[in-house]
Amino acid sequence: MNLPGLRSNLPRMIKPFHAVVVAAVLVAPALAHAQSADLVLCDRVVADPTDPDKPADVKGVAEIATADIATAIKYCAVAAKSSRRAMYQLGRAYAANRQTAEAAGAWRKAADKGSTSAMVELGVLYGTGAGVAKDEAQARKLFERAAQAGNARGVSNLAALGGSSASDPARARDLLAKAAETNAEAQYQLGMMLAEGKGGAQDDVAARALFEKAAAQNHPGALERMGAFAQAGRGGPKDGDAAKAYYQRAAALGDEDAKKALERARCPYVLKDKRGNAVTDLCF
Repeated sequence: MNLPGLRSNLPRMIKPFHAVVVAAVLVAPALAHAQSADLVLCDRVVADPTDPDKPADVKGVAEIATADIATAIKYCAVAAKSSRRAMYQLGRAYAANRQTAEAAGAWRKAADKGSTSAMVELGVLYGTGAGVAKDEAQARKLFERAAQAGNARGVSNLAALGGSSASDPARARDLLAKAAETNAEAQYQLGMMLAEGKGGAQDDVAARALFEKAAAQNHPGALERMGAFAQAGRGGPKDGDAAKAYYQRAAALGDEDAKKALERARCPYVLKDKRGNAVTDLCF
């Protein structure tokens, strides 16, 4: 069974994080005293922005830089002895280094300690058969555990796998509503359900408010949706300038739909021949 809808946070590679050791010590001395320096450094280079365990004052990185992988493994391995968050992050570092077996082991330990993000990533491995024997039943169990705890990706992955949230969208709304109090991914997912009228009444105003909250946290999908809502005047005022700004921010974060929207805005007209066939785009 092909499962293209499963959502994972397995990192890709981007620009390196320079002088991490010096920066972490200089900008967060109080935090370093409150928790180990190893955990502070682990957070700095590999914390997941969508992880419910992540402290509010830690920004996190969506993608782990190639130059930071060795640093992440070194410090997260030490911090993981006393922190489930660090254990989950160690798994992310291993995954970035293409050490899938080691990543699975770290996520399994973190999941046993209650990390819902680790449950999701481990579920993705079981659901796709990446580095472990494919086991959709086990994947479903892990997604259900994460979803019950309010993890937004647990809910969406359970739906992709055909789990209870897919057959009961109203229940999925309830689960997402709990997570949406603090989590940008949950805000985006719940906003999509409200915008599409899944699991209950359609509510563009509420959907736009959720997209706006997630967009303020630089969620690419929410930024793109805010662009679309502002462009069409859905759930609030119509504002072409604001729409363009949202699209630009989303595109800068790699959102393909936002890139297409910007291109459509740049080339709004299609010239056609007498047979009605498109000849070229008229761009400005």
